[in-house]
Amino acid sequence: MDCKKNSNLKNCTCTYEPCPRKGACCDCVAYHRDNGELPGCLFTPEAERTYDRSITNFIRTRK
Repeated sequence: MDCKKNSNLKNCTCTYEPCPRKGACCDCVAYHRDNGELPGCLFTPEAERTYDRSITNFIRTRK
């Protein structure tokens, strides 16, 4: 399967600019899963900008 990085970048809501995984969703999900986190695209824009990718923060901001 070919990575659709260029088309994914158009919809990527991650504001962490030095991230090497921007647009490579499978790499992003795997990275955050390995760290017990969720990718930034699942958070509200306000919560995403905190860079707190914890599951606890996700639940807190979605209540």
